[in-house]
Amino acid sequence: MPSPSYFEDFEVGTFQEFGEYKVTEKEIIDFAEKFDPQPFHLSEEAGQAMHFGGLCASGWHTCSMAMRMIVEHMPKENNGALGSPGIDEIRWKKPVFPGDVLRMRSTILDKKPSRSRADMGTIFMLNELFNQNDEVVMTNKPIVMVKKRSRIS
Repeated sequence: MPSPSYFEDFEVGTFQEFGEYKVTEKEIIDFAEKFDPQPFHLSEEAGQAMHFGGLCASGWHTCSMAMRMIVEHMPKENNGALGSPGIDEIRWKKPVFPGDVLRMRSTILDKKPSRSRADMGTIFMLNELFNQNDEVVMTNKPIVMVKKRSRIS
């Protein structure tokens, strides 16, 4: 199923599943060294000493991996996406470990035409990130501004 492109293409209640991202130990450590240098993101031993049970990805790294899958899934042409004013309710449900294979399910929760601009609307979504065991590792609720189709009178 192709990705929706414009405001009119999105239907409340529909969802898409996509992506496959294999997490590596090296990228977990590289990300942590640069952006989130907590011990359990830097070494297996520190992760084992905590409740995580081993080296695990930063939640911010998990968000970044999810974003990569979203961008790769976006239509290359006729993309009506206009950006996002924010994301609500980010939840990190389970740790992400080296070797995990992640995938995304994105569900349309609501949509509203803009009150101030006739050429756009806003889409409200629920993104769920799963590991290879079908366990939800992260959820978030993005708000996305989207163009409406041009109407020729």
